[in-house]
Amino acid sequence: MELVKNIFFNTDKLVQNSKVKISYTGTFFEDGSEEVYIHYGFGPFWDNLSEIKMDRTELGFQTEIDLIESDTFNFCFRNGKNEWDNNNYQNYVFDLEKPSVELVAQNISSALDRPNRLRKSYLWSKKIRLAIYKIITYVPKLISGNYKKKLYNDN
Repeated sequence: MELVKNIFFNTDKLVQNSKVKISYTGTFFEDGSEEVYIHYGFGPFWDNLSEIKMDRTELGFQTEIDLIESDTFNFCFRNGKNEWDNNNYQNYVFDLEKPSVELVAQNISSALDRPNRLRKSYLWSKKIRLAIYKIITYVPKLISGNYKKKLYNDN
């Protein structure tokens, strides 16, 4: 996903408490810089300020960053000559979304706290299925007269 020219993420959304892979193909990649660092922080005051050396690949400079719980992810780039790519003094700022909780299971312990209830319901379902099978199998034979009791010949 390209959110800004020459900056790519491996995901469609930047989500709090997740990892993101960043690829940078901007000015420093184009001019052949050997070393590029991403200088980043979170929120309006750049909390948890860090700087990581990015790996040079054929696709640009790349690194993975752990996103934390914050409103924004802020960063800029620095090369080995201490030159900065900071989006014309604006820095690169992206909103972080809260993780989706739709797929989180809720209240699963209530079914497991009484295993006997689960076992009884399973046994009852087996008994009901067996009864239905017998009805489907033997009632038509009784109606059609094809059901005969075994007769023993005493010779």
